[in-house]
Amino acid sequence: MLRYLPFLLVLALWIYAFIDCLNTPENEVRGLPKVVWVLIILLFGEVLVGPVAWLVAGKVRHGGGRPGETAGPRREWVAPDDNPEFLKSLKDDQAKQDEKLLKDWEEDLRRREEELKRRETGEEPKEG
Repeated sequence: MLRYLPFLLVLALWIYAFIDCLNTPENEVRGLPKVVWVLIILLFGEVLVGPVAWLVAGKVRHGGGRPGETAGPRREWVAPDDNPEFLKSLKDDQAKQDEKLLKDWEEDLRRREEELKRRETGEEPKEG
């Protein structure tokens, strides 16, 4: 099994580089046109030249750098618990749910109070 491991690693790297190249937008490809990079990856995949060249020099990489390092446009991701718009939407949803629950409780309380009054006075319950 271990003798197949190098072949599987090369194959995995080749497939990853090929798919990564195909999914990369044209404006993020460096050096050569995207079609040329695909051909390089396909033709030189067995010897790792094509996939390694693509990963090292073919694509503009974002993030993963040191603080203060600029590697191009960065997409700023905000965690949901730090996003004020998301928290506001949660509060609005929760407030609506709480309000509905309160109305249901008040209605149930009124119904029970009326039922108790009827029992005390001996009235027949009204249907409807």
